[in-house]
Amino acid sequence: MVRVEQVAKDFPFGSAINNYIIGNLPYQKWFVERFNAAVFENELKWAATEPKQGVLNYTLADQMLDFVRANQIVARGHNIFWEDPKYIPSWVLNLTSSELELAVKQRIASLMTRYKNEFVHWDVSNEFLHFNFYEDKLGENATYEFFKAAHEADPLATLFMNDFNVVESCRDVNSTVDSYISKMRDLRRFGVYMDGIGLESHFGVPNLPLMRAILDKFATLELPIWLTEVDISDNFDHNQQAAYLEDVLREGFSHPSVNGIMLWSALKKNGKCYQMCLTDTNFNNLPAGDTVDKLLKEWQTGVIKSQTDEHGAFSFYGYLGEYAVTASFGGKTTSSTFSVSRSDETRHYSIQI
Repeated sequence: MVRVEQVAKDFPFGSAINNYIIGNLPYQKWFVERFNAAVFENELKWAATEPKQGVLNYTLADQMLDFVRANQIVARGHNIFWEDPKYIPSWVLNLTSSELELAVKQRIASLMTRYKNEFVHWDVSNEFLHFNFYEDKLGENATYEFFKAAHEADPLATLFMNDFNVVESCRDVNSTVDSYISKMRDLRRFGVYMDGIGLESHFGVPNLPLMRAILDKFATLELPIWLTEVDISDNFDHNQQAAYLEDVLREGFSHPSVNGIMLWSALKKNGKCYQMCLTDTNFNNLPAGDTVDKLLKEWQTGVIKSQTDEHGAFSFYGYLGEYAVTASFGGKTTSSTFSVSRSDETRHYSIQI
């Protein structure tokens, strides 16, 4: 008899969180039971960590990181700079060019020294296709210098651009797949390499053929693609949100070049989310939460029990991750573990009793 059980998943599937999760044991329990990845909604952004010039406050981010560490959750760093002036600290807006140049250097050094090796990714430039505050102030090469400095500060972190309306729509002329790739090529000309493709994925009615075609085109670059902020517009009722969410998640998960999916569903104390909540304030699932639970259950191998064939062989199809195997024969039992990782070849594993 052979018993195989998937004990951990390799595919990062997670959600945004915010400071409402600090000390909130029901929220923490609900989150950990489902997700193996997280991204902070606002707590790492410049406006949150330095609301006044020279006054740094990482208290909330540190407390959220304690939760992430304690539960061995993969965390994305979001974000170092946001190009949209609406979300840049007010004191930054009025700096001279020389003052701003110093401030951004201090921002990178402070943030990434404090959290070196803590976040697997950093969104270095958020919404670079739509806004250009720093380029207007510091010159057209400003963002490229941000990538250089971020890489020097944390060489192990994967550096992303992150933008919206790339896979969601073909009507936004600022954020076509071609404009995104053009920015990446510009980075390379300046000797800077962006390591990952961040697609925010804030959907209205999903155009799945468009989404698939854009993912296919990005896949030719052979870089990790992440759907970084998946949600469905609150213009739809909860049931329609859930139906569209399932379409998007299935499309993303099934694409071989998508390496991770993050939902943008951080719950606030007042029960609100950006667009799409998964639960109510008592952590009872809304329809979107039920959809997530259904897919998470579907996308795991679970427990398989079977007999070997006459040659002592047993085979199965499984999702990427860690597995525990137990084999019993003639009154003897032995146990071991193995991993299933990306490969074009069948994974062979031998166990002897």
